[in-house]
Amino acid sequence: MKAYVFPGQGAQFTGMGLSLYENFPEAQKMFEKANQVLGFNITDIMFEGTAEQLKQTNVTQPAVFLHSVILNHVLGEDAKPEMVAGHSLGEFSALVANKTLEFEDALRLVSKRAEAMQKACELQPSTMAAVLGLEDELVEAVCAEIDGVVVAANYNCPGQLVISGEVKAIEAACEALKEKGAKRALVLPVGGAFHSPLMEPAREELAKAIEETTFNTPICPIYQNVSTFSVTNPDEIKENLIFQLTAPVKWTQSVQNMIKDGATSFTEIGPGKVLQGLVKKIDRSAVTNSPDL
Repeated sequence: MKAYVFPGQGAQFTGMGLSLYENFPEAQKMFEKANQVLGFNITDIMFEGTAEQLKQTNVTQPAVFLHSVILNHVLGEDAKPEMVAGHSLGEFSALVANKTLEFEDALRLVSKRAEAMQKACELQPSTMAAVLGLEDELVEAVCAEIDGVVVAANYNCPGQLVISGEVKAIEAACEALKEKGAKRALVLPVGGAFHSPLMEPAREELAKAIEETTFNTPICPIYQNVSTFSVTNPDEIKENLIFQLTAPVKWTQSVQNMIKDGATSFTEIGPGKVLQGLVKKIDRSAVTNSPDL
């Protein structure tokens, strides 16, 4: 079975989407529509902006989403996923690919998500850190002992976890994790504690927008970050999406479940090859690729 996977924030690069815009009239239309929906020319920043401009959450999230969704669209008949999943933001791209969400509705949600997350980040100093070389359970146990808010936020692959929380709690957790034998515990250059309880104000704001959006019956199951199992019920998908911002991204578990359910290949749709690398670390025998365009 063919699985399509969609990357999240961090996969952006200057020039992203430009070849799609130049080579496919359909893509051009979708990019122009996105400029209208967003109220600014995101194409200018995607095609010619600086790395600094692309790093701003309100640009990064729609940019990565657009690259993925438009790439998937131009694949046309060749795009026939039998299961989909997305890493964090990538879940919105996956929901367009399996026809749960309409393109414009999903873009509005992504834009709203980015704004809400940005606002939540400004409420208090918070960040994230990558932890390498420790068992998930040990990282969780160390986080539970630290004063302040710090939680496991991304289960990327075995031995690679991202923690999220208040700056001081993250620093303390990094020290404690190194003492426990972590190969690395490195604070990441992000401006907020994504997928932690500190995102609650953003979750509430986005929940309202999600509730008001139409969710259709998908053409294939999605394996969501929150539940990790195959889901096709639109109400369930909606519910999981609402809790995504404060819940961890359980990527390891999602990929394992996709393999268990018959995934034979993983095609990464969007910028970069990060997810292919993670899938290979979760299961060495997995077949991974990107579309040839």
